Amino acid sequence: MPYSQLAYGLRIITNRVIPGLALDEKSVTSDVEIHLNTGTEFPELSRCELLYTSENIDRFGQPVLRVGRSCSGAFVFFYSDRVRFVVDPRGHNIIASWPEEYSLEDAATYLVGPVLGFVLRLRGWTCLHASGVAIEDRAIALLGPPGAGKSTISAALAKSGYAVLADDIVALLEQRNRFLVQPGYPRVNLWPDSMRALFGSEHVLPQIAPTWDKRFLTLDQDGFRFEPRALPLGVIYVLRPRKGGKSTCRISAVSPRSAIMTLVANTCLNYLLDKDMRSEEFSLLGRVVNSVAIRFVDPADDAARLGELAEAIAADAKEVSACGSAPVNYR
Repeated sequence: MPYSQLAYGLRIITNRVIPGLALDEKSVTSDVEIHLNTGTEFPELSRCELLYTSENIDRFGQPVLRVGRSCSGAFVFFYSDRVRFVVDPRGHNIIASWPEEYSLEDAATYLVGPVLGFVLRLRGWTCLHASGVAIEDRAIALLGPPGAGKSTISAALAKSGYAVLADDIVALLEQRNRFLVQPGYPRVNLWPDSMRALFGSEHVLPQIAPTWDKRFLTLDQDGFRFEPRALPLGVIYVLRPRKGGKSTCRISAVSPRSAIMTLVANTCLNYLLDKDMRSEEFSLLGRVVNSVAIRFVDPADDAARLGELAEAIAADAKEVSACGSAPVNYR
């Protein structure tokens, strides 16, 4: 029995329900078909053109991820734990396989992140490594490297009543001189230290998969909200590391040069872009810098003051929205 689900503005048809993605009972057509553990034979890495090797190494000294291209032109994701994905050149079909000791939840951690993120890139969308939150009918993007606090702050904003659009990937669709942030899926994934800061315990939320320490906050129950609409991007907040001597957070504007370089460094799966895709991305990000407010966020030393930081970001976003247009990105 096929199932219809939604993620990042894509209508997905799949043979098994993918954990975390919203079900869609209205769609009769699909953008992507996903075939999960159907017994399909996969290309061997040795027979593929190697496109990317991760610098991250597993406990056996193997690269966590290698991506190759088969002789048919398909992209193949080889994870060191033997989870595999094949993506056709147009991003319309995905085939997934995982070892017997793994669960669908384990494989889904890769699927709803890097793999679907790459599908979006193949379809011409630019994706920021960021989380998205709805504030007064506009989206804000919380951007930064791993560990910067993107998901943590979006969860703190969710606790304050704001609806979350996306976690980890903010997919941008340019439309009539504005950039729409597509709704991701109704979860925020959090590491144990973030859960302790937000909820006082790391055990109050379910694990995303049996083999992962991360847990997830469900955005459609217990008063939390998921934003299912695509919203225009209003502000991008670039989260910077904590530094000693700061008793309060500081939000400041960004020069155009710093803004474009920061965005380029924080796009998703940029290591798999070809020359034309990189050129198109750089051009689009230039238009983002010229039309969207971009802010640096320097948090206070005390990590326990997450609520204050979240409210300061929300207040700044409302101020930008009240201006009616994005202010100049420098001071």
